[in-house]
Amino acid sequence: QVRLEESGGGLVQAGGSLRLSCAASGSIFSINVMGWYRQAPGKQRELVAAVTPGNMPNYADSVKGRFTISRDYAKNTVSLQMNSLKPADTAVYYCNAVVLHPFYDYWGQGTQVTVSS
Repeated sequence: QVRLEESGGGLVQAGGSLRLSCAASGSIFSINVMGWYRQAPGKQRELVAAVTPGNMPNYADSVKGRFTISRDYAKNTVSLQMNSLKPADTAVYYCNAVVLHPFYDYWGQGTQVTVSS
């Protein structure tokens, strides 16, 4: 079992910045990929950014150059620094951890990010 606890999020004006953090606990040794997804009202959940055990980041095209994902293996955390935020970034952001053997997706409870124009 892996538990994910998110922090950060909130309300910010367009062009501003926010930082999301996610702390993993439990069977952390089994985690492979960690990342962030988001879901806007009426839309499907989508990948924002993820990082592999080799620290290779993967970003959605819509956030490249604005968001930075980082993973701290010593603290078992993954963070998402979001700069130059746009109203289109408004969504509930979810922390995700993938365990491969057996395969399982773990999710945080979600944190709201609202960007006002």
